[in-house]
Amino acid sequence: MKVLIVESKPDLGRLWARHLERQGAEVTLVHDQETAILALYGSAYDIIVLDLVLEQGSALAVADFASYRRPEARVIFVTNTSFFSDGSIFAHSANACAYVPSGTPPEDLAAMVEHYAAPR
Repeated sequence: MKVLIVESKPDLGRLWARHLERQGAEVTLVHDQETAILALYGSAYDIIVLDLVLEQGSALAVADFASYRRPEARVIFVTNTSFFSDGSIFAHSANACAYVPSGTPPEDLAAMVEHYAAPR
């Protein structure tokens, strides 16, 4: 399972990456839109864990590019805000499969990644 994590907070991204790597995932961790786009150019991913509020760039731009370049990759959006809490993220991002708070326990996020990365 190949996972791309796009998270502006390095410590949080590393925490998620460690949990996923313990489950056998191959994880790429990036911190902004530009690096995420470059990663999507270079590799195919089964799933993307994407912070909805990036410090540099737009998460929706990353998700949109992923739906074009890597249409098989699903996106789990994480956020520490109430933005899109009405579920409208699913109308804005065709590849969105989940929307969770960034405070979700890492083991729960890892279980979701494993579930949604499974072949459909």
